[in-house]
Amino acid sequence: MLQNWLQLEKPNDSILISISYLAQFKPSKLTRCESDNIHFLSFFSQAITYLEFIIYSNLHFPTMASKLFSQTLLLVLVAALYITQTFSTTKAPVTKGLRLGLKRVDEGGNFTKLELLQRAIKRGKNRLQRLSTMVKTATTTADDEIQSTIIPGEGDFIIHLYIGTPPVNYNAIMDTGSDLIWSQCKPCINCYEQNTPILDPNTSSSFSKISCSSKFCDDLSASMCGDDGCEYLYAYGDSSSTQGVMATETLTFEGNPNISIPNIAFGCGEDNEGDGFKQGQGLVGLGRGPLSLISQMGYEKFSYCLGSIESSSSTLVLGSFPKKKDESVLTTPLSQNPTQPTFYYVSLEGITVGDSLLPIPKTTFTIKKDGTGGMIVDSGTTLTYLEESGYKLVKKAFSSQIKLPVSDIDTGLDLCFDLTNGTDVEVPKLTFHFKGADLELPVENYLMYDSSMGLLCLMMGPSTGLSVFGNVQQQNFLILHDLGKETMSFVPHQCD
Repeated sequence: MLQNWLQLEKPNDSILISISYLAQFKPSKLTRCESDNIHFLSFFSQAITYLEFIIYSNLHFPTMASKLFSQTLLLVLVAALYITQTFSTTKAPVTKGLRLGLKRVDEGGNFTKLELLQRAIKRGKNRLQRLSTMVKTATTTADDEIQSTIIPGEGDFIIHLYIGTPPVNYNAIMDTGSDLIWSQCKPCINCYEQNTPILDPNTSSSFSKISCSSKFCDDLSASMCGDDGCEYLYAYGDSSSTQGVMATETLTFEGNPNISIPNIAFGCGEDNEGDGFKQGQGLVGLGRGPLSLISQMGYEKFSYCLGSIESSSSTLVLGSFPKKKDESVLTTPLSQNPTQPTFYYVSLEGITVGDSLLPIPKTTFTIKKDGTGGMIVDSGTTLTYLEESGYKLVKKAFSSQIKLPVSDIDTGLDLCFDLTNGTDVEVPKLTFHFKGADLELPVENYLMYDSSMGLLCLMMGPSTGLSVFGNVQQQNFLILHDLGKETMSFVPHQCD
């Protein structure tokens, strides 16, 4: 209709420019917006139609319509500006960057280094089992079969945040292997024990349930529409699960000053069972999907620096990277697995032990057509686990190059050497050849010495269906994730 009126008379240039700008906001362009704003959109659409009428009047009855035209044009231009800001498909970062401290789940316990490692290995093996189950389930589930989403659970690092208004403590597991942010919530049908009060949504003025038509609900891989709106159910590959309603809430990050971020979508878990996540009040997903914390906050970059297993110094940085010399940065492209879009897959092309490049076929660590295989970099799995055929060659190389007897003491690690005599021993180097990046690890990132037991142990193990580059191998490196460029970088750094 606008275009037809413009043919009747030739309006001045300023009117023509305004009309051309507003025409893009006709209702067909607004249907993608959130349903919660439908009343505003309806008003805006009517305002444009009203403006069309005034333009027509201005062209034919200029004295009557001139004042109405200027007032209505101003109103609609302001509304258009609101629309472009509110419904932008690309969310701008809320702040340049946030630096968060991380705490190990066993920090403060009276454990030896070996005991800390053994506890972490137990969690890591449970997590590996769940990760493998996720991959296998994705390849075997029929397209028309509805199942709860399986996510890894557990982990070694806790993020301290605040949630709600007024803010209350929220200590959650950092998880790069999943997207969903969730917390235990009242009223609890089943809730595991936690050392802080369970979140009560009724006490928070910023808590708001999400409707079933919300994009956040669509982003869930498994959701239901119930009496309370959008509901979720996530399972953890064993008897553990979390179930509840989806909502938005304000998260507050400690700083100087503190920074509060409103309208973060999260799962309010009212039925949480099993042992999959008792280290925290819930999880903060940092995966590659739209519901993860980094995606919701609009960041394309994040990094973490993990101290050794006995250290209390680890950090997570959301946003800008620390500046490092180019020669110290090793960068490899991230790979995509359509069946597991959340994981951070990298291409491992080979492994060198000492001076020997092992005869591992390159296909050993590639993603197969059915979605199995490949290697992920994961913050929550303690050790590195290699596809069994590749691990056997690594184990054989260490056994032959370390001139010590193999110990049969059960430590939870697959390969240990007897070092009770305390003599010096030469150990081989270990290099992972990622695509475009040859990463040589410090000795303490793959061999553990326990003087009390006289043992030297390899901190790696075998797996089937999925290889994982664990957090022990990542310690004292900056692990840089650039989601815009689809790369991951390793930078040597003393995180302790």
